[in-house]
Amino acid sequence: MMVETTRFGTIAVEPQDIITFPDGMLGFSKLHEYVLIERVDDSLFLWLQAIKKPSVAFPLLEPQIFENGYRVELCDEDRKLLKLKDLKHAKVFAIVTIPTDPTKMTANLKAPIVINLKNRLANQVILHEADYPIRQSIFNALQAHCATTQRPLFSENDQPTYQAIRVSEELVTPTEAN
Repeated sequence: MMVETTRFGTIAVEPQDIITFPDGMLGFSKLHEYVLIERVDDSLFLWLQAIKKPSVAFPLLEPQIFENGYRVELCDEDRKLLKLKDLKHAKVFAIVTIPTDPTKMTANLKAPIVINLKNRLANQVILHEADYPIRQSIFNALQAHCATTQRPLFSENDQPTYQAIRVSEELVTPTEAN
């Protein structure tokens, strides 16, 4: 199927690309189906795009990129909703806010997105037991990460190409699975 977006144009999406949020997301409880979108040019950022609302898309990053030791402990209710026994079959993302001045970008570490990679169920979980901030400043940490990985923080390509990401256990890197 083709999904219209306001940021990325029209994106081809296969049924196995769709991620379902049974309860929606915080502030978006009526939107249940999303797709992960990436820039083809190897950008750090992914986007969580709502299938039925072209204007709703959230920039995402893996929190380990900028927060060493970041850990997610799911409560029983979240495990049940996600049908997830442990996080080795999941991927965790932080929602990023990118203002006009990118040096002020922040990530929400208190309420990450957790995706069960086996069944493509997702939830925005609230980490009640952890003392993580809602607005963690991340620009300096991202710059340091990009310097060590030799990747640009923002691509210089004026006409980027975007594509949907197939959600599967291949999204887990070997170090995460251990």
